[in-house]
Amino acid sequence: MSTGYFRYSTRLALVLAAFALVGTSLLALIFDATKGNIAASEKKAKLALIAQILPAGLVDNDIIGEAANLPPQKELGTAEATLIYRAFKDGKPSAIVLEAIAPDGYAGKIKLLIAIKENGEISGVRVVLHKETPGLGDYIEIAKSQWIKVFDGTSLEKYSSKDWKVKKDGGQFDSVAGATITPRAVVKAVHKALGYYSANREKIFSLPAQETAK
Repeated sequence: MSTGYFRYSTRLALVLAAFALVGTSLLALIFDATKGNIAASEKKAKLALIAQILPAGLVDNDIIGEAANLPPQKELGTAEATLIYRAFKDGKPSAIVLEAIAPDGYAGKIKLLIAIKENGEISGVRVVLHKETPGLGDYIEIAKSQWIKVFDGTSLEKYSSKDWKVKKDGGQFDSVAGATITPRAVVKAVHKALGYYSANREKIFSLPAQETAK
């Protein structure tokens, strides 16, 4: 290999490394410049979803700013830390909104937001993210179907454990013919979330904001 070729290769490598460094630096600068807007957009989107399932009359605190961190919880199906949002009215606990995962959807995980009143009654449930087959899985989305509202007003007191199933399995919840796996997964996840809340109610409301629950 000639000395000239070696020098050319070295210069080319240095130029490419410089471009890579500049590109990485620019991406970092762009991220720093936009992360505030991204965070604000995410907060706005979460507030919009929470507003759908949690009556305004139950909240007079900063439900987002006073959220608490939760490590992965088996009952909630979470593999990563999530946030739990606590609502207070006149200084007293009134409701929570928690994130849960139904891990056994037809096409994978179904991410949920579940609002539970202080007395253990569900205020509302919304599907945040899913990969279910278009058409068959559409009815779990509030924009396309009212099915998800079947959970409104339900609780562990209203239905026994054997009732927390789709009707095809002998439970109380409707499902669409030919698409039982999706609602079965959601019903199971909501039931487990209610159980988690029932077992941890006092601890949930006493958590310091943004502190990790043990």
